Amino acid sequence: MLVDEGFPGGDARGSCTTLRLAIVAGSTIAFAPLPPRGCVVLGRDEGCDVRIEDRSVSRRHAALHVGPPLRIEDLGSANGTFVGEQLLPGLTARTHRLRRLSRDSAEIGIGERFNLGATTIVVGRAPAEAAAAPDCCAPADVVVRAPAMLALYEQAARAARSLISVLILGETGVGKEVLARTLHARSPRAGGPYVELNCAALPPSLLESELFGHEKSAFTGASQARPGLLESAHGGTLFLDEIGELPLAFQAKLLRVLEDRKVLRIGGRTPRRIDLRFVAATNRDLEAEVARGAFRQDLYFRLNGISLVVPPLRERVAEIGPLADRFLEEACRQLEQRTAPRLSPEALAVLEAYSWPGNVRELRNVIERAAVLCAGDSVQPADLPPHL
Repeated sequence: MLVDEGFPGGDARGSCTTLRLAIVAGSTIAFAPLPPRGCVVLGRDEGCDVRIEDRSVSRRHAALHVGPPLRIEDLGSANGTFVGEQLLPGLTARTHRLRRLSRDSAEIGIGERFNLGATTIVVGRAPAEAAAAPDCCAPADVVVRAPAMLALYEQAARAARSLISVLILGETGVGKEVLARTLHARSPRAGGPYVELNCAALPPSLLESELFGHEKSAFTGASQARPGLLESAHGGTLFLDEIGELPLAFQAKLLRVLEDRKVLRIGGRTPRRIDLRFVAATNRDLEAEVARGAFRQDLYFRLNGISLVVPPLRERVAEIGPLADRFLEEACRQLEQRTAPRLSPEALAVLEAYSWPGNVRELRNVIERAAVLCAGDSVQPADLPPHL
């Protein structure tokens, strides 16, 4: 999902911005600041003020009129704009009906949700940290505060403009996938597909078929031809996560693709030319893997056009609070809680003193647990796991 930061009627990053959109598509959440007033067009088209890359969203789907009052207007979308109806006797907040707008508009309030196709959007107040956030090259929905992370995302923005292969290094859970998506979104290939493959998630017997695809009848069960991920990423970016887990025998096949930019499906005879950018990530020391013969040196050189190292969370203490607030808000939304509890200073101190061996992924799990256990209006140290 891409969210543009510029809007008519004022600087969206200025101190006058008090509202923002929380945009939820599947398991992904993104935030977009709103201007003090004016019309904000939402849709998939590049010319929209808020661009949402979801197939259920039309090119120019709806317009949000920022007032007061707030009004959402359907612009003739294919899959509809839906708002909540007034609660009727016998209906609870969990069961109230949605009303579809058809080239019509409806007034909405802060905290109320509406749907564009399958995408859910909520108008909320921007936190104070967002207004004071430094201007950097990270997307609006990525928390970047620590100086090392600001420098990393500036370097990534420069690398994104080229076609060079990028190798992202860092411990498990630091956010390598988030950086890979940013590289794609900031690149000239942003309009093309972004395809991910976790190299550790598939056995070698399936890895070749998944990457290279196969022709009809290439093997038992191949009832029809199917392109692989290499072809699917044509014109865009292929992200190979956990590249250090790639079997040695398979590394030579991937190297040939990197060198020739051609892919031969299993059971095929004619190679197909592909045009894509490779981004790889690993938590392993690939130079050490090369030294012990577990990773091909020539493949390492091909993948390592430029390397970006994501620092662990223990070196980004300034980001723990904003990340925890973000995760707490997301968890409470999933739990259908009307308002999210705040993080108490005592709980924040505990979080900032911990070393976080599992990094951002561990922090998210801790906050999701706290959201379930918290019984008051603030998360206390007692709501956190004992080992912290």
